Amino acid sequence: MDNTTLTLEPLKAKAFSSRWYQLVIGMICMMAISSPQYVWTLFTGPLTEKLGASLAQVQVTFSLLIILQTFFSPAQGYLVDRFGLRKLIATGCALSGLSWVLASQADSLTSLYLSYGLLGGLGTGIVYVGIVGLMVRWFPDRRGLAAGAVAAGYGMGAMLTTFPISNSLKSAGMETTLITFGLILGVVGLLASQFLRQPPAKLAETPLPTLGKAVADVPPSKMLKTPIFWLMFAMFTMMSTSGLMVTSQMASFAKDFGMTSVMVMGLAALPLALTIDRICNGLTRPLFGWISDRWGRENTMAFAFFLEGIAMTLWLLTSDNPVLFVLLSGVVFLGWGEIFSLFPSTLTDTFGTRNATTNYGFLYMAQGIGSIFGGPVAALLHQQTGSWIPVFSVAICFDLITAALALFVLKRMRSNWLMKNARSL
Repeated sequence: MDNTTLTLEPLKAKAFSSRWYQLVIGMICMMAISSPQYVWTLFTGPLTEKLGASLAQVQVTFSLLIILQTFFSPAQGYLVDRFGLRKLIATGCALSGLSWVLASQADSLTSLYLSYGLLGGLGTGIVYVGIVGLMVRWFPDRRGLAAGAVAAGYGMGAMLTTFPISNSLKSAGMETTLITFGLILGVVGLLASQFLRQPPAKLAETPLPTLGKAVADVPPSKMLKTPIFWLMFAMFTMMSTSGLMVTSQMASFAKDFGMTSVMVMGLAALPLALTIDRICNGLTRPLFGWISDRWGRENTMAFAFFLEGIAMTLWLLTSDNPVLFVLLSGVVFLGWGEIFSLFPSTLTDTFGTRNATTNYGFLYMAQGIGSIFGGPVAALLHQQTGSWIPVFSVAICFDLITAALALFVLKRMRSNWLMKNARSL
């Protein structure tokens, strides 16, 4: 063991308990801002009735939420780095809760777009990018696990609110439900954010185990000029598109496959599949993040992406089997949701921790592009061809191409980059 490692050990031991505490706080913040996205579907019916609008008009709100959350993430990441972690995360949580309170009073589509869509998208984006950027700095040796854990908090957080919100809508109405849960979630996130802390500088600069050296910190302006970043951006876009092409259209093709009227183990096939999918979508993020900490980022990417491609192929080929429809849907989500742990940890491993939040903001824009191609474009492709086979084919090809890029291109490029740009402590 060299002198560098010896000097870092006391610091890491001292910070060990603190960082796990920070991880829990980060997960709470993520859970507090997850409902605007994952519980949205419960509000579409009451909103169309109240505003006298079509479902398509109301759904624009959800598109605004996702677009503002993703395409503004570089600016949101910069604000977190520039003005301080706690202030911006607190502001994001407050905006997320306030968006529901204001949406409860919306009497037009415009006011709904500005409240739920605009404020909600900006607020959730600040928290999401800020928390992920913080965790990859607190856990230099377990970045995949940490990023996956907080991403799972976002992916599964709405499980705690779905049934209470559904019951409240029936008993108290939409306006009261939005105000009540907007205040609760906003206050919870606001209070939790006050306990967030930045890691000690030396902890964030812990050398990568494979190099024995710390990664040089690369600012966004330089990162955006590197082929490695754009390769990761293209891979993230393809994987986001692939997953959303199928997952966002699931109810539609389940109906075409005849799965909306069949039972599996005494339960309706589609709701059962959606429940399993939600669990797998949360579980995969810390699971594959943890695996990547030990097996390598690119190796894990290749395995997970290939797994999704094979699962989608089998899903399509056995679309008339209710049991396999349910089980394979879970495997598809297991091979897709890990992108939210593997890509931020790989990016920070490559470009350092100092600008991790802003850097990830630029990469996270790929999710916004994926939501466009995976949602409206996939629906248009099905509409034009009258079949789900082209949609599945594109998604499967993206999976297999991205798996190959991870193993045969990204791995070599990152190895060369790290050897060239790593610095000794």
